[in-house]
Amino acid sequence: MASDDDVQKQIKHMMAFIEQEASERAEEIDAKAEEEFNIEKGRLVHQQRLKVMEYYERKEKQVDMNKKIQSSNLLNQARLRILKSQEEHIQNLLTETEQRLRKVGQDRQKYQNMLEALVTQGLYQLLETKVTVRCKESDVALVELVLQPAVARYTKETGKPCVVDIDKEKFLPVDTSGGVELYTHGGKIKLNNTLEARLAMISQQILPEIRTRLFGPNVNRKFFE
Repeated sequence: MASDDDVQKQIKHMMAFIEQEASERAEEIDAKAEEEFNIEKGRLVHQQRLKVMEYYERKEKQVDMNKKIQSSNLLNQARLRILKSQEEHIQNLLTETEQRLRKVGQDRQKYQNMLEALVTQGLYQLLETKVTVRCKESDVALVELVLQPAVARYTKETGKPCVVDIDKEKFLPVDTSGGVELYTHGGKIKLNNTLEARLAMISQQILPEIRTRLFGPNVNRKFFE
């Protein structure tokens, strides 16, 4: 039978073994926990790094997009300023032309020939048998002179008779450059053949040519007639 000392020794030996096992187990647990912690830490760091990279990538793209938008806006503004300047230049040109038209009446013979042509052209366009001509009050005498040859030419070319009267109750405004207005069917049909109207029509027709002569070809134009 074992003595008490032997029992005590066995107990101490067993306790020492248990403590050793527990210590080793604890170290294993700590090591595994450290490893899992490092793995999770690495995962989280990598995840956050990706988020930061994506954030700054989006920021960079946004900055690049803002630069492109700003550049496009500045370019459009510059184009608009150029277009506005060109339009102002053309308008000034038309205004100057209109001012020169006001001097046409100073050459009586030239202006008389012009009135005859305007009346004749109006008759060709209306093709009516009865027409009323309205002019400036100061031009009545000249228009009276051109009516007969204008009607004669019209009748010769078309074979149609035409009676033309001058409206001596209503006149074109005194600030009109010149020319005539033709009416038929009791004023229901009107043909504006004043110098201002002719200038407006012609300027619209040759506006592309005016732009090309003044500013050169339009590089953005894709279609040509």
